[in-house]
Amino acid sequence: MSKAPSKKHGLNDLLSVMVRLRDPKTGCPWDVKQTFASIAPYTIEEAYEVADAVARHDVDGLKDELGDLLLQVVYHARMAQEQSEFDFTDVVDAITRKMFRRHPHVFVDPSMKDEFLSNDLWERIKAEERAERGQGGGSLLDDVPVGLPGLTRAVKLQKRAAKVGFDWPDLDPVIAKAEEEIAELKAAIAEDDEESSKDHVAEEFGDLLFVMANLARHLGIDPEAALRGANAKFVRRFGNIETALASDGRKPEDSTLEEMDRLWDAAKDTEKEDAEKKG
Repeated sequence: MSKAPSKKHGLNDLLSVMVRLRDPKTGCPWDVKQTFASIAPYTIEEAYEVADAVARHDVDGLKDELGDLLLQVVYHARMAQEQSEFDFTDVVDAITRKMFRRHPHVFVDPSMKDEFLSNDLWERIKAEERAERGQGGGSLLDDVPVGLPGLTRAVKLQKRAAKVGFDWPDLDPVIAKAEEEIAELKAAIAEDDEESSKDHVAEEFGDLLFVMANLARHLGIDPEAALRGANAKFVRRFGNIETALASDGRKPEDSTLEEMDRLWDAAKDTEKEDAEKKG
């Protein structure tokens, strides 16, 4: 197997690699058959892996993950070029122009900084961009991407609606709404008709998630980041359960729920003690 050259490669090298991979005759069969739609899930996955490396403070990993994400941009651009739509230089040109356009307080008039910090300038510029694209006559929510993670999109939809005053003034009614949605979910779960109640339960569960995203927004919390933190905590504490059982030569399936609950609480107490020591 041939080894990659030892020189430090640049962006043009990566673009050339993608041309080779996509060559219908001599390229990689898997890469050749890919489309925008088939690659899109990988693009999303790579973005999440970048976020994961950041969350783990893994700088070396971040370098690799950013490269994987860059490859996705190159991939989409190459497919577009093959269809004579646009190429990578058009992508770079578009984002550079957008940065100039959206940061007039940096590139045009420093006195606009306060307006930018209040977010009014940013939103006005984006509204002008939507109008130029012919999207100004539709709903205020039309350009909130459907492909975003559900909680993230919920927050963006709520923020957009809040800009025109469709929002609760403080935290209390949001909490009250969350309690109301929990009650409605309980009622849906208690329905006798199992077939019809399943859809109703899913609907009410969705409503609860939506209001919880709104609660996170009012608290100034990123719900996706909060959930990732909860996931990491679960993995960490369950790992402690596995370690404790392994010391006796056992696995979780050899234990009981009661025992695992005790080990979970022990792991929780240990984390609390460690946090207090550090604090």
